[in-house]
Amino acid sequence: MIAVLRLGHRKKRDARVTTHVCLAARAFGASKIILSGEKDEKLIKNVEDVVERWGGPFSIEYCKNWRKVIKNWKSKGGEVIHLTMYGLPVQKVIDKLKNDKDKLIVVGSSKVPGEVFELADWNVAVTNQPHSEVSSLAVFLHMFFEGSELEKKFKNAKIKIIPSKKGKKIIELK
Repeated sequence: MIAVLRLGHRKKRDARVTTHVCLAARAFGASKIILSGEKDEKLIKNVEDVVERWGGPFSIEYCKNWRKVIKNWKSKGGEVIHLTMYGLPVQKVIDKLKNDKDKLIVVGSSKVPGEVFELADWNVAVTNQPHSEVSSLAVFLHMFFEGSELEKKFKNAKIKIIPSKKGKKIIELK
């Protein structure tokens, strides 16, 4: 299982980017996302609505205490991977991360507490340049799944896109 922990969500400032983190997590193969920071019922409902319409499995939950999430994950034998531009290059460590352990991928919003760097089993960089948590999560998951996530089928979807060279083709599923 791969879960994503979104650190320090701020309702007014981060709603759009956190939504995109959730969408990228789902589309690129994670099983769930855990939000910490401010509780945002509207964001949670929006993500649940996407799963309802576009399929799953994917879940979203809230836990104010990110330390508890990380420590609990590790106590159950899971591995914690913190995506940060200060970490080891993803291309050098990705093969070491492909093991049977459940993964908790941590992405920040506001300044990430130094404690996260210490609690993580791996601090991994998708480039050592500033960029967004959305892009680092998508690139990491793409490398982890070796592109297989691009063919993922979502169960219980109510709508589906039919790929087309031009225009938009969407069908409703029964």
